Amino acid sequence: MSGNDTLARLAEVIESRKGGDPGASYVARLFSKGTDAILKKIGEEATETVMAAKDGDRAKIVYEVADLWFHSMVALAAFDLRPADVLAELQRREGLSGLEEFALRKAQQREQDGE
Repeated sequence: MSGNDTLARLAEVIESRKGGDPGASYVARLFSKGTDAILKKIGEEATETVMAAKDGDRAKIVYEVADLWFHSMVALAAFDLRPADVLAELQRREGLSGLEEFALRKAQQREQDGE
């Protein structure tokens, strides 16, 4: 079983909770509260991930990153996106150095801004 399969299955479960009963599902409750609540949760989980990393507790880092990924997937679903969209972007970047990627994004932004 690959990680991609796990992400795809989890994305299906998250998607199935859209419009669900907020009293019966944590994910349905997040969706019912709206995008701001989902984004706030991502911020909280990102902070907890940073704190775990600062402590150097490997098990806690994994736990907090799992929470961060999960809530990020809820945000993706809120915008009708899937983990496959993120994986495709990572694949697009594969083989580019971080500096090359940054320069490419800056050039694309200048083109969009009409410079």
